[in-house]
Amino acid sequence: MTTPAPTGLRYPWPDPPAHGEPIEVAPGVLWFRLPLPMKLDHVNVYALDDGDGWTVIDTGFNSRKTREIWKAMMEGPLAGKPIARVVVTHHHPDHVGLAGWLQSEFGAELVTTRTAWLFARMLTLDVQEVPVPETLAFWRSAGMDPATFDKRAAERPFNFGDIVAPMPLGFTRIQQGQTIVMGGRTWDIHMGNGHAPEHATFWSRDDHLVISGDQILSSISPNVGVYATEPMADPIGDWLEACERLRPLAREDHLVLGGHKLPFTGLPTRMRQLIDNHHGALERLLAYIETPKAASECFAPLFKRSIGEGEYGLALVEAVAHLSHLYQDGQATRTLREDGAWLYQRKG
Repeated sequence: MTTPAPTGLRYPWPDPPAHGEPIEVAPGVLWFRLPLPMKLDHVNVYALDDGDGWTVIDTGFNSRKTREIWKAMMEGPLAGKPIARVVVTHHHPDHVGLAGWLQSEFGAELVTTRTAWLFARMLTLDVQEVPVPETLAFWRSAGMDPATFDKRAAERPFNFGDIVAPMPLGFTRIQQGQTIVMGGRTWDIHMGNGHAPEHATFWSRDDHLVISGDQILSSISPNVGVYATEPMADPIGDWLEACERLRPLAREDHLVLGGHKLPFTGLPTRMRQLIDNHHGALERLLAYIETPKAASECFAPLFKRSIGEGEYGLALVEAVAHLSHLYQDGQATRTLREDGAWLYQRKG
């Protein structure tokens, strides 16, 4: 009789690998960790042995330090075989940052979704010395703290091109419902959404592996935010739809290899937690906006902790996302304050 897999989240490796050092999480599948210069101080990347070369999943930032770690990986754990393919789960810079470098310097093929490639390449070409009027208007509409607004309006903004290598023309597109062969396994491709549009996840047909990028993480909830690029986007709705669609695929024995934190098993439990987390946040927020509130005034019910300067931007776009979802779902109204901030209020 087969013993059922234990339920609940479990972490087969309690400690992550040192930067650039591998842990073999399954035959022919190596887990590496690369540094990030921010509060979330790492990104996970994976190398899959294709026999005559490696497929790598995600890349880290384009920085001298990260490039040196990659070169050491190529001379050490990956030695003897070239990196033939780079698979990028989604367009965020900690995942796509060195894809263009691996293409141009080492001849790797880039494999990703069309949306991820278009977003990443567009953003690398969009360099701004000061925040553009649309960004300033978006910050006002969110009720950004005046002192923070003045400080950020005078600074050179974050530019994608600062930490993402130039991306040459040419990529191979993957889509929902396709399969891809990596590391001697056939993987079903399922798209996530919400954290990033058309976010690729990979589900092995041959064993218990899932490569989830940032769509499914073990101990943190991915940021889900609205930005000036699409002010009326509904990433919360997209997130919940994707989670509900992926949830039936989850098995207790799946080993989930995420873009951050530790690999884990107990995926059905985690999918339920990720869904419940946002439903709970929406319920708390709806109660909180019994009186009109701007997004900048809604951190307490959403995050249940103090938000520092370094987290302020991500907290603000996530607050906008939750409030806008309630508005677009017909559960809240909004009115424009004299200073340009939207005030949201529970209906009824």
